[in-house]
Amino acid sequence: MLRQALDAFVREDAELALQVCHQDDAVDQLADQVLRELLTFMMEDPHTISRAVRLTFVSKYIERVADHATNIAEVVIYIKDGVNVRRGYDASE
Repeated sequence: MLRQALDAFVREDAELALQVCHQDDAVDQLADQVLRELLTFMMEDPHTISRAVRLTFVSKYIERVADHATNIAEVVIYIKDGVNVRRGYDASE
């Protein structure tokens, strides 16, 4: 996603940027799934807690990279098309 977002920025490719934006939800869902599975492992075997916590952090960091890539992609779309596609954006504001 990050590579695609940077490519979209360099090429001013709003279509590629939009693809990046659509991928963000999938990454969020995967991060949630990882968290749920790691919590299950921790509850079943307390010896896994320290490793699972570290993996939880890694998962969160990857999700944040995807969020940053999405932010770059949203800026590309705004620069290229003048359309604000950010979540929570209200055109009346």
